[in-house]
Amino acid sequence: MSVSRSVPHRDNSENVTALRAKRELRLQIKPSTAAVGNVDGGWWPWSTDPAAEFPALVMALSSWVGPARQMAYHPVDWDPVQSTLIVENWAVTLARSCDIPANTVVVTGPNRKRIRLLVVPPTTPGGAARAVLRAASRSDTVATVDQILASNGVSPRERPNTGPRP
Repeated sequence: MSVSRSVPHRDNSENVTALRAKRELRLQIKPSTAAVGNVDGGWWPWSTDPAAEFPALVMALSSWVGPARQMAYHPVDWDPVQSTLIVENWAVTLARSCDIPANTVVVTGPNRKRIRLLVVPPTTPGGAARAVLRAASRSDTVATVDQILASNGVSPRERPNTGPRP
């Protein structure tokens, strides 16, 4: 499934925050009949700012996992953020964990229902990013995040001042 929203183009920067919230959510999820694999789909955020990116994803995934209770992610992939995010009047615990593979987020709802997504680095060129999203959401995909990225010519993102991920 592909989720998208259109955004009107504006040349001024006075409503940057409002525009960021209205950007297309670049998310593709495997069908419910898909093979169990390492990921349940793919997401291509616009930035590495969790406060800007996570709310729309949490809302979109609520139809799969219910109201999200926790969102776990690899700390090198994202900018620092507080440990709790309020989305539509419910609290989502943000868990930075080196146990989560790089380029992955795991959203958990009530009753431990969860969805694992490959995260396409925000700076990935459009054609390659869309190919990764398609590969991650194919019903027969059982490859790892690194295999999906590599097979589509995408390298894990390097963070400024930290160099390549270990």
